[in-house]
Formats: sequence, structure tokens, C-alpha cells
Amino acid sequence: MTKFLPEGYNPQANISLATLNDALEKCKILEAKAVMCSGEHDLTVELGNGITGIIPREEGAIGIAEGQVRDIALISRVNKPVCFTVTDIVQRNGKTTAMLSRREAQLICMKEHISQLVCGDIIPARVTHLESFGAFCDIGCGIIALMPIDAISVSRISHPRDRFYPADDIYAVVRSIDDKGRISLSHRELLGT
Repeated sequence: MTKFLPEGYNPQANISLATLNDALEKCKILEAKAVMCSGEHDLTVELGNGITGIIPREEGAIGIAEGQVRDIALISRVNKPVCFTVTDIVQRNGKTTAMLSRREAQLICMKEHISQLVCGDIIPARVTHLESFGAFCDIGCGIIALMPIDAISVSRISHPRDRFYPADDIYAVVRSIDDKGRISLSHRELLGT
């Protein structure tokens, strides 16, 4: 089983200062729930033990700082688990604040997991949202891949909601990888197995 799972597979509550220091030192990926998005689109993460976690807007996802990803990708993470690395631990007004990066966790996932995938690999995925043309799925650390409607079922369906709901945990087959590294998924091959 891969260590790079979709967000929500391994949320942790009450992350200790020792765990944060270990994650900072070893560049480990942790996961906890985002509880608020500020007016500047910084995410606050609930770490427990009196420790606040902050993911600055630019560290919220690959492509945010470059304008390739819209801020709704951050806003929509409120009340949902997010993966992150720890970039710093600071004291502010007598309180411990962990500075976090979801973008860095995604870059590590891309390098160590996503870039290693080949067509035919079966991977865990979590359905994030549905459109008439297909299902978007988290394939690790919040990295999204599309499962086109024609790849969802062996029988004809009118909408992806005929088979999936948001937050469904599924397995998917890597259908194709384009020259930009974008992955297309399929579920058809897994039906009846």
C-alpha cells in the first residue's frame, strides 16, 4: 500500500509538539483537519494540544502562487482533512504555531508516487466532486485526476452520480498519462473482479 493516500485516509488529532518537530526534521507528511480560511486565504489547521497550524495561501496547493489554481481550491478544504509538511514552528504571544505547506506535501507525492505510476496501476482514490463529464478523484495528498464518464461503468450512465458520491473511497486504474503528467482514471476494468 502506498504511503501517499488521498486526503482523509489518515487524519490525526492531537498532534504533539514532538510529532511536529520530528515531521519538520524528517520532512514527513502529516494530515489534520482545516478548520478556517482567512480573508487572505490562509488555512488554519486543527492540530490539538494548544498548537495552531497555518498553511499560507501560497503553500495551499501546487499552482496557487502561479495563478494556475483558483483560490476556491483552498476555501473548499475547510472542515476537511489536508496533508502537509511542517516548515517551521514559532512562538507567538506565548502560543505555539506550526507553519505548514500542503504544496510541499503535494510536490513530494508527485516526485515519489505520481511520477512513478504507469498505465494499468491500481491505486486508491477518493471522489472529490462530480461533473456531468466525469468524476474528479484525489489520488494522493490532494492531487486530482479525472475519471471520464465513459470510464466509470461498463454500462451507459447519464451522470457519474449514478455510480459515485463525493467522499467515496474507491480503487481506480491509471488509464492514461499525458505529456504534461496529467492522469486519467478508469473504474470499468475493476467491475466484476
